[in-house]
Amino acid sequence: MRRNTRRFAMMCVEAITMTSAGRYFQDIYDTVHGVVVGMKITLRYIFMKPVTVNYPEQHLGFAPRYRGIHEFELSKCIACDLCAKACPVDCIYIEKTGPRRIDKATGLVDESDPKNGQLTRFAIDYSKCLFCALCTEPCPTDCIHMGKLHDLSGYSRADAVVEFAELDKQGLHTPVPLWMQRNKDKIGWVKAEYDRVTTGVLAGSGGDIPKV
Repeated sequence: MRRNTRRFAMMCVEAITMTSAGRYFQDIYDTVHGVVVGMKITLRYIFMKPVTVNYPEQHLGFAPRYRGIHEFELSKCIACDLCAKACPVDCIYIEKTGPRRIDKATGLVDESDPKNGQLTRFAIDYSKCLFCALCTEPCPTDCIHMGKLHDLSGYSRADAVVEFAELDKQGLHTPVPLWMQRNKDKIGWVKAEYDRVTTGVLAGSGGDIPKV
């Protein structure tokens, strides 16, 4: 009985030892394999000649799902505050005089209807914005989208707060960057983008989080 117990104990020790050894060599293999795969990617690009893009005369196209400065359609906003509540950094500010309803015939808010409140402020602080697109997902009227503009330079922190309700009064859905205003008459693609922005044409909704 004692011999059987000893044999069983020895078998268990051998099994544990073999398992530990197997794991040890498996860890070595996984580590070496990971390094080799990483070095393949590195070696693929290390000998390539660098390419310099003379921006803004030249520019690279953005991916369809690129998330840039927001585009906002005030005429579709019902001021439900869902975008502000979804924002993880509280960078969306909304002020209204009352609830707003969408006219089923037009798909827009009838501003002349006395039953509809006024959206007095819709602002986003881009010094805090993460460009996570979480504000686009809960919007029931699809009035806020991730745009394609990426440069919003300014002279003060106050310039980072974009007042979209004020922009709507100018017929704009997104702000016009300073660099675009200064280069629109010199560079072709900048002129085309400037015309798109100033005429209120949306860039698309590729950067928005799709509804489930």
